[in-house]
Amino acid sequence: MTLTEDRKISMVEVRKTISTSLGTAFGFVIALVWSNVVLGGLALTGAPMTAPKDAVGLVIGVVTALVLTIFMIVLIILVGRWGSK
Repeated sequence: MTLTEDRKISMVEVRKTISTSLGTAFGFVIALVWSNVVLGGLALTGAPMTAPKDAVGLVIGVVTALVLTIFMIVLIILVGRWGSK
């Protein structure tokens, strides 16, 4: 390889790294915005938003977290399939 080819490869790698970093940063911003939306929705349903005071509150929190996690995984799968079309 010549020095010019090394620089081209290096610039490609730098651009990929920068674009990945920016995409990740944008994703975090989106997650922060959606966090407020999800917390507001949970507050409307009466779900506890603070640390549980007893075992029942802990169970409710765990069940809520599991349901939301499963729902988000399904959405990730659906969006992944949609994006690959």
